[in-house]
This record gives sequence, C-alpha cells and structure tokens, in this order.
Amino acid sequence: MVLGMEHFTDELLGQLLEWSPTVITTPGTAEKLTVSGIKIDVIVGSAAEPEDLQSDVKYIRASDNNYTVAALTYLLNNNYPAVNVVTDEFLLNDYAAFTERINVVIYCANQKIYPVTSGFSKWKPAGELIELMSISVPVKSTGLENIAPNQYKTTADGFFSLQFEAPFIFIAENIL
Repeated sequence: MVLGMEHFTDELLGQLLEWSPTVITTPGTAEKLTVSGIKIDVIVGSAAEPEDLQSDVKYIRASDNNYTVAALTYLLNNNYPAVNVVTDEFLLNDYAAFTERINVVIYCANQKIYPVTSGFSKWKPAGELIELMSISVPVKSTGLENIAPNQYKTTADGFFSLQFEAPFIFIAENIL
C-alpha cells in the first residue's frame, strides 16, 4: 500500500516493490507512481469511481474517507496475509484493529513501524533508537536504556527484549 511517499526514497520503494506485490494507492499518489513506471492494481478514494480508470485497475471507495481502513479491509477480504504500508502519517488507531488478522509493517518518514507481542526480542547494534508508538502501557525491557518518554536506545550489540501486558504494542526503528 502506498498512501503517501513525501519522505520515502525511490530506492526504498523499489526494494519494497521488488517482488511485484499488489499495489494499492490513493488518487493523489497514483500519478506519482505511474510516472515512476510502477503498475497500480487498486486505487482507494473517497469519490465515486472515476470514468477514466484503466480497465485493469480496481477502485475501492472509502465511505468514511479513511483510505487506510478501506485498503486494509480489502486486503483482508481477499485473504492477503501481510502488507507493507508506505505513508506520510502514522495513525495508530487505523492499524490497531487489523494487527491480529494481517501482518502489518508501516514505513513512515524514516521509520519502520510494526506491532509486537510481549516477549519480542531482536538483535540490534549498540546505540540504535527504538520508539514505543502505542498507548502507554508499562513495559519491562532488557538491553535498552530509556532516554525519553517512549524512547529507548540499545545499550550494547546484541538482543533487546520487551515484556508488557497488552495484546501488542507498536514499535518504531529508524531505517535511514
């Protein structure tokens, strides 16, 4: 899903689209993708279906103007197990209801954002930043130093882990 790409590099977009996935986008972003030579499969918009829509492109109408929810619902209804989302804005509530039914990774600005369950661990080099994006829940961590509210830094090369009592939380790591 490419909902916006103001702060996303063409190189990273090319890496995400390398395996010819289904590309879902908005009318405004569709033109940018087409100019870049990227084939669009689905457009999600708030207006009635445009008359000049190419015959091989599907159109989804987002009745409440929430393109993210409309696109994720389309993916679930068509049995997609996972989705990468490129967007200019991360709104936690748009994704929270879908995390148990589809594997979601969101790329927003210079961050990769994804949900994790308690007990999550990952290897990172020392000094890497990790941000908790979810509503405040008590979190116990190992391998991390709290440097600001919801901001952590890895203390050494190796694994860090998170424990908490919520079903999941979203974390963000820098990609640039």
